[in-house]
Amino acid sequence: MSTSIKTAAKSKAPARVAFVGAGPGDPGLLTMRAAELLQAADVVVIDQVAREEFLAGHVREDVQVVDAGHGETGQPLTTASRAKLVVRTAKAAADDTGEALVVRLMDGDPATFNGLAEEALACHKAGISFEIVPGVSAVAAVPAYAGVPLTSASSRAVHVIPARESKVDWSRSVDADITVVILGAPDTLAPALANLLDAGRHPETPVALTAQGTTIRQSTRTTTLAEASATLRKATVPFPTLAIVGSTVELREQLSWWETKPLYGWNILVPRTKDQAGSMTRRLGSYGASSDVVPTISVEPPRTPQQMERAVKGLVTGRYEWIGFTSANAVRAVREKFVEYGLDVRAFAGLKIAAVGGVTADSLRDWGLEPDLVPSGEQSARGLLEDWPDFDELVDPINRVFLPRADIATDTLVAGLQEMGWEVDDVTAYRTVRAAPPAPEVREAIKSGKFDAVCFTSSSTVRNLVGIAGKPHASTVVACIGPATAKTAEEHGLRVDVLASEASAESLVDALADFGRGLMMAAAESGEPVRRPSEKKKSTSRRKVKA
Repeated sequence: MSTSIKTAAKSKAPARVAFVGAGPGDPGLLTMRAAELLQAADVVVIDQVAREEFLAGHVREDVQVVDAGHGETGQPLTTASRAKLVVRTAKAAADDTGEALVVRLMDGDPATFNGLAEEALACHKAGISFEIVPGVSAVAAVPAYAGVPLTSASSRAVHVIPARESKVDWSRSVDADITVVILGAPDTLAPALANLLDAGRHPETPVALTAQGTTIRQSTRTTTLAEASATLRKATVPFPTLAIVGSTVELREQLSWWETKPLYGWNILVPRTKDQAGSMTRRLGSYGASSDVVPTISVEPPRTPQQMERAVKGLVTGRYEWIGFTSANAVRAVREKFVEYGLDVRAFAGLKIAAVGGVTADSLRDWGLEPDLVPSGEQSARGLLEDWPDFDELVDPINRVFLPRADIATDTLVAGLQEMGWEVDDVTAYRTVRAAPPAPEVREAIKSGKFDAVCFTSSSTVRNLVGIAGKPHASTVVACIGPATAKTAEEHGLRVDVLASEASAESLVDALADFGRGLMMAAAESGEPVRRPSEKKKSTSRRKVKA
């Protein structure tokens, strides 16, 4: 018996490895196969660009993350060191079935200048099975995001050259109908471009230098081949960088689409909890903005859970005709009670469900429930009341409504339903507690105008942000989700610049993007460069002083 156990332990197979291309920087460029493998991964080995943000929403909570991008002291690992690390990781992740999966998430496309050959050969030598999933290559993606096609009627060939490569015959790339793409860090790009110039490429050939391509931090400078090396040496250009040399660079003026997005380069303050902010930050990113989430509230269970427990049991036994959800947090609180009691959505059979707005309705749909009532107009308690039917004893067999809400909820909905003839069980499903103040540097950024805009999604986010961090600077654009939130902001001395057309996070971000478009149009009409709100604060302050 013991002998067979030892034999099984010795024959334990190493984990299989999937070399997966993460794309050049935008997590949205992950392929469907990449997402599938990340979901199944037991271990993920990340790279220099493909970091933790690529894992959000794709991996299990128990996944192990190994860093192959940097060593213990922060230095980049060599190709040989990464290969050894992948092999060690696969052996350490071995299980009795040999089904453990290690995803080696690699920058860009694994097969293009990224050490795939060395790492895969190391796995082959160690007897580790592997597969390769191509990714979107920086060679094509970064120029596309910069608005520079690689080929056109005047450029019919593409040469791709790593800047660090010493044995390059640059004379093969001097013809005007060749687009040259050079990849590397700024310190290697400058001599590479100088070599191309010395080999005979025309000095006035257009050059685009793009740093951090496909991300919301992307920046592109256009110059000529004669000036490119000097531009790189003078400017602080972050890694990674890509140079595009050729006539197609001239098309950028008409085809630039990423860096001309309405909120491009804006840094937006989002005062929400991280688990609520996902949809908003993704939508802000689609408009070119970065965002910092600052939690202003903490959601906690009620101090006395008995009332909530009785209401949920009453829901199961048919006590209610309606249940009204006024927030996604209320949906989450009831759902947690269902899990605690071993219930599922079948308990809602015969019960009518109301949701205060689109976000709350989406939370119900995620649970498998379709609301019977969502306001057709204003998405608020008042809007919900306008569409809620009066109690009719001839039609409604039961006259009672279950309202699971926050401890600080207003009485507008309860009073309105009672006027319609309904009996209301107004139950505290969760408590909202003011969050701890953010870090000092965040508070300073808020008060000094380093944020271009702030998106308020409720009156409580206004009150709590001002309470824990102070008022945003006068230059910061204030966007509010609805009239009640805007009123609270004005009561706290804030100028409201943007009001969403409907009470949803998506609508709020869209409204802010429209505001950004307006600034771009005004700048174009005046002939001035587009300046973000945070860049205008100094001149705004001077005007106020003069006045």
